[in-house]
Amino acid sequence: MQLQTVVKIDKELNINYNSKILMFGSCFSEHIGNRLQFLKFSVENNPLGILFNPFSISQTIQRIIQNNPFSETDLFEHEGVWNSFSLHSEFAALSPKQFLENANQRLIETHCFLRDCDYLFITLGTAWIYRRIETGEIVANCHKVPASFFKRSRESVTNIVSVLSNMVTQLKAFNPDLQIVFTVSPIRHWRDGAHDNQISKSSLLLSIEEIQDQWSDIHYFPAYEIMMDELRDYRFYAEDMIHPNNLAINYIWEKFCEFSFDDKVKTDISEIEKVARSVAHRPLNPESPSHKKFKANTLQQIEQLQKKFPAINFQREREQLL
Repeated sequence: MQLQTVVKIDKELNINYNSKILMFGSCFSEHIGNRLQFLKFSVENNPLGILFNPFSISQTIQRIIQNNPFSETDLFEHEGVWNSFSLHSEFAALSPKQFLENANQRLIETHCFLRDCDYLFITLGTAWIYRRIETGEIVANCHKVPASFFKRSRESVTNIVSVLSNMVTQLKAFNPDLQIVFTVSPIRHWRDGAHDNQISKSSLLLSIEEIQDQWSDIHYFPAYEIMMDELRDYRFYAEDMIHPNNLAINYIWEKFCEFSFDDKVKTDISEIEKVARSVAHRPLNPESPSHKKFKANTLQQIEQLQKKFPAINFQREREQLL
C-alpha cells in the first residue's frame, strides 16, 4: 500500500570528494551544507550569510564575482551596532572597521572559491522584498530597523527571471565549468500569510522554470515539493509548525543523495560518516582503557581514509582525538 505521493528524483549531478561546493541562499541551504561539511566535503556554506530573496542573492553573487569590497557607505549604525542592509546580522560589529575587515575577508575568500567551484546551490526563499523608502534599494535584512523605514512588495516573475538570468550569465562567464542548482526553500514564510506565501513560492518556481528554459544545463532540486507532498504530516515539522524537523531534514538529505551521488560516492560517504560519528562521540569516562582503545582505533581508521582520500583534511578530527 502506497501512503505517500512520492516526488520522483533522478540522479543529475556527479558530486564526489574532489568537488568544490558553494551553498548559497536561505537557511535551508545551511542544513544541507552542514551535512556536507560533517561528511568532509569541500564546502563553503553561506559564507556571506543567509539571504532570502532572489535580488539580494543576485546582488551578492555579482559582488563576489567582481570582488567589489564593502565600504563605510554600505554600513549603518543602529542602537550602537554597525550593520549592512546587504548582509545578514551575523556580520554585526561594534565598529565599522571590525565589520569591514570581517565582511571583506569573507568576500575575497568566496571570490577565490567560486572561481574554481564545481557546484553552486542557490536556495530561493521568498519573492517578497523590502525596499528602503529613503533610497529605494532592496535590502537583504532589515536588522530590526522599524518597519516604517521600508516598503514591502512582491516582485513579479518577469523581474525575478531578469535578475536571475543576468546573474547566471555572469556566473557562466566567471566560471564556465560551474554547475548551477536551484532549489526553493521548503520553509514557509508564514509572516507573509498563507496565501501570500503560496504566491511567493509559486513565483519562485515559475522563475526557475523559465531560467531552465533558457539554459539546458541548469538543475533543480525539488526540496519544496518533497516537504509539501511527501512530508505533509505535522510530525515532520518543528514545534513552530513551520520549519522542517530533524526527521524531515534527514529524509530530504536522502533524496539529495539520490540526486547528487553515484553508488561509489555513497559508499565513500558511509566510511567517512562512520569515522565522523566516532570522533563526535562523547564518552562517560574519557580516561578509561576502553575509550583510549576506541580513540586509537579511530585514529587508525582516519589514517586509512587519509591514504584513500588525500585531498580531505582530517586535521581537526586528529586533534579532537589526541
